[in-house]
Amino acid sequence: MTVLELEGEGDDWRLHLGGDWSLAAMAQIETELRALPGGLHGRLVCDWSRTEAPGIGPAWALLIRLADIGTPHVDVRHTGDPPHFLELLQKLEAERGVAPAAPEAAPRLEHSVSAVGRWAVLQGAEGRAVIGFFGRLVTVLREVFFRPQALRPSSLARHIYETGITAIPIVSLIAFLISVIVAYLGAQQLGRFGADIFVVDLVTISVLREMGVLLTAIIVAGRSGSAFAAEIGVMQLNEETDALRAMGMNPVELLVVPWLLGLVIALPLLTVIADAMGLAGGGLLSLLNLHIPLTQFISRLRESISPTTFWAGLIKAPVFAVLIAMVGTYRGMQVRESARELGRLTTVAVVQSIFLVILADALFAVLFVQIDF
Repeated sequence: MTVLELEGEGDDWRLHLGGDWSLAAMAQIETELRALPGGLHGRLVCDWSRTEAPGIGPAWALLIRLADIGTPHVDVRHTGDPPHFLELLQKLEAERGVAPAAPEAAPRLEHSVSAVGRWAVLQGAEGRAVIGFFGRLVTVLREVFFRPQALRPSSLARHIYETGITAIPIVSLIAFLISVIVAYLGAQQLGRFGADIFVVDLVTISVLREMGVLLTAIIVAGRSGSAFAAEIGVMQLNEETDALRAMGMNPVELLVVPWLLGLVIALPLLTVIADAMGLAGGGLLSLLNLHIPLTQFISRLRESISPTTFWAGLIKAPVFAVLIAMVGTYRGMQVRESARELGRLTTVAVVQSIFLVILADALFAVLFVQIDF
């Protein structure tokens, strides 16, 4: 049985603790603690000499109650062999009392930690889903390699037309204008040093190594990446992919692989066209603004490029195509339940594909510098 006796000693107080102070007596301890009077002053001595099996829970409840009835007017002391964990509990209780914003800070901290935890769990699930999608795609491509009739040439030709041929006008125009801008700005700066001829080097190397393939990939990501996500997403909403599965067909083989292979074929060809239009734009501005004849431009172009300059840009194109196609089709396959989700995932597909293209281009740049390519 738990006993709490509070007696006065002049201006001081002594609290005798006796009986069972284990967790089993927690209910009775809390009842007797609530019965202690408030508004105490002076010094309060807690005598633990008659307690039996004191536990952390009852000791913590005692400290909280003493803080409520006396702080800051009571100096609490403990005698009579108090439990060894009491000092730790006193430090925790002091920290609890010092923080004035604790009632608000604790929920904010809890919310922040829970938000980080949810984000980590979601990213882990997303990573597993991406790896699973990539695994299914590799499995289907392996089967297609041994069974070429599964390529469906008519579907592949349609995707090459939609992702490649229809994109030629916008890709050509953008490459032409960007190279004109680069040549014009380069002429402004190099002209100060009488090095106008090096504008040819600037345009040639920047277009062939970087801008031709990068601008093409970004344009294709905006056009075809969104188309992949939207078309497959609509099929998901209409349950057409479920119907394909019910008929024993593989949606990855029917929908994803043709998009992927079509883009892998189309994007390098678009890159070659963008390179040609970029060089044409640089040559035209060099002729009109710098009065560099076309023959001199071509001669300088041959001198400025190395054997790897053209291939350094073209090698990136299939990699960018795989990234764009995988992101677009994967996000399309994720569409569920609503048109709002379709719009959101289409936007996510475009943003993520452009980001991955730029990230891959940066990694290629570092790799080519390291291997002197």
